[in-house]
Amino acid sequence: MTLCIIPARGGSKRIPRKNIRHFAGRPLIAHAIAVARRCGLFESIVVSTDDPEIAEIARSEGAEVPFIRPANLADDHTPTVPVIAHAIRSCLSKGWKADRVCCIYAGVPFIEFSDLIGALALLESSGADYCFPITEYSSPVQRALIRKDDGHLSPLFPEFELVRTQDLQRAYHDAGQFYWGRKDAWLNNERIHSSGVGYPVPQWRVVDIDTEDDWDRAQRIYNSISRK
Repeated sequence: MTLCIIPARGGSKRIPRKNIRHFAGRPLIAHAIAVARRCGLFESIVVSTDDPEIAEIARSEGAEVPFIRPANLADDHTPTVPVIAHAIRSCLSKGWKADRVCCIYAGVPFIEFSDLIGALALLESSGADYCFPITEYSSPVQRALIRKDDGHLSPLFPEFELVRTQDLQRAYHDAGQFYWGRKDAWLNNERIHSSGVGYPVPQWRVVDIDTEDDWDRAQRIYNSISRK
């Protein structure tokens, strides 16, 4: 059984009620639920939330909310893996079965269903515990600078200051959209990044919506795509 779990707590701070704020005319979480349904991979799409309003909207969009997330897993400091592990255990306690589990974040309107399909195929072929989307840094990380209080700069990696850009090794970062994982990995292995394989996605589809500026940029990108 393949299971989708969308974590969506109610207490977002930087953008209040972010997960159900309307983005392109629909609650933000609705976009995540829609792509999970469209890809055709999941036997169940579950939303893990502590918030009754989010639960109601999730159900109206076609997801299931078979349990309420406990408060100790819904604060600002709770990592992703314990939340997904709790959701898996809750589903297993109801007699469900799951061998491949995908965590899709609620605030990711630029996921394409082909990403979910391709990443699952890579998980299976690689034998890794996890697979998640990555994208290349727009500028070489080896050229990172540290700015002092007086404005002066110093290279974070001095050994690369005079190396040509084309000779620097490419570096990638987590796109922060979704994570495929084997059930036992979610339950026993918290190290997603060092236990996973990366599925490359284009930079323009990676927007981490954490501030009002992020929200505005994401809306502009979405509107631009919709006009094509």
